[in-house]
Amino acid sequence: MGAAIELEGVGKRYLLGEHHGGGTDLRDAFARAVGSVTRRRQRGPRREFWSLSDVSLSVEEGQAIGVLGRNGAGKSTLLKVISNITTPTVGRCRTRGRVGSLLEVGTGFHADLTGLENTYLNGAILGMSRKAVTQRLDDIVSFAGLEGFMETPVKRYSSGMYLRLGFAIAAHMDADILVVDEVLAVGDAEFQQRCLGKMREVEASGRTVVFVSHDLDAITRLCPTSVWLEHGRVQQIGPTPEVVDAYLKPPGSGATASVFDVEGPDGRAALHSVELIDSVGRAVSTFAAGEPIEAHIDLDVRESWPGLDLAVVIINRRGVTVVDDQLRTSTDLGNTHFTPGRHRLAFELPPFLAAGGYTITLWMGDAYDLGRYYEQAMSFTVAGTEPNERTIRWGRPWRVLTD
Repeated sequence: MGAAIELEGVGKRYLLGEHHGGGTDLRDAFARAVGSVTRRRQRGPRREFWSLSDVSLSVEEGQAIGVLGRNGAGKSTLLKVISNITTPTVGRCRTRGRVGSLLEVGTGFHADLTGLENTYLNGAILGMSRKAVTQRLDDIVSFAGLEGFMETPVKRYSSGMYLRLGFAIAAHMDADILVVDEVLAVGDAEFQQRCLGKMREVEASGRTVVFVSHDLDAITRLCPTSVWLEHGRVQQIGPTPEVVDAYLKPPGSGATASVFDVEGPDGRAALHSVELIDSVGRAVSTFAAGEPIEAHIDLDVRESWPGLDLAVVIINRRGVTVVDDQLRTSTDLGNTHFTPGRHRLAFELPPFLAAGGYTITLWMGDAYDLGRYYEQAMSFTVAGTEPNERTIRWGRPWRVLTD
């Protein structure tokens, strides 16, 4: 087997303020004409933005590769380059075989055509005959769950119906490379599982899958290899668990405390520091399985803040939220407000965390949803290999619900 996808030094530049639409009607033509006049009157050079910079990547035939990164990292641009929707400014991208893409809800659909007509249209775009599409039609309709809606123009579809039909078409056509963006987040949990199962089938059949998702658990289960993009550049390529681990590890991880001095949402309070304390009172970042862990959080309150709340979110190295608990000052602490000064709060982490690495995200705000997130405020590790062998003791008493 050879390489199904090869990128060599690919870069994609956009000029900020430049019109990138492809419309052809009178309204779009007028908008572009007015925009060109306006830009000519602007002073100074237009700013440029590199969505991708010096990206080199090789994906073998039959390989499933995940693409991860934060919003604006260049993931969607990379998929558009692979799908030949966008031409690189510099560098070269080569693909071997047909590419089936699902990049945005409704991509490649003609709004006035029915679901059935769009299915044949997409097949024709991939170079398939009408007979070949017909042979797969029942499977496509069944997978999408759109029996009874295939004669309806897709402009009347909901976003979920768009998604189901688009994925069904892309996955069941004779595409050698299946490119799927984060659009799976639009579907419900049951449909997402079906999509992941179908992508496994595609990979097992010897075809190539490129999968972008913020669901790191899904990427880990589907893709043995992943690439991490940061500000348009390749940060790391390798086995998915290693890439996910590096991606989720915040700067300064392994430290026993994080210091912020970052103001809250309106300046009334600031998160000063966070440290994790073990069972003997030491500030550490590695704990034994089942060992009590406390997060000590220092707040600098500058003005009296009635109803101030804190939330603690714990995320594992697969990106799955395992704890999302909130500290209510009015109930848990018996306070109606925090007075000006520095306050230290303690939050006990649950003792049933499995072995592995975790990050803590904090939220500070009030009941009016005025808040600020401190993402990846702290990282820690629970040591051990067989977390299910220990006895879990959780301090939650039974209570009688009925007499």
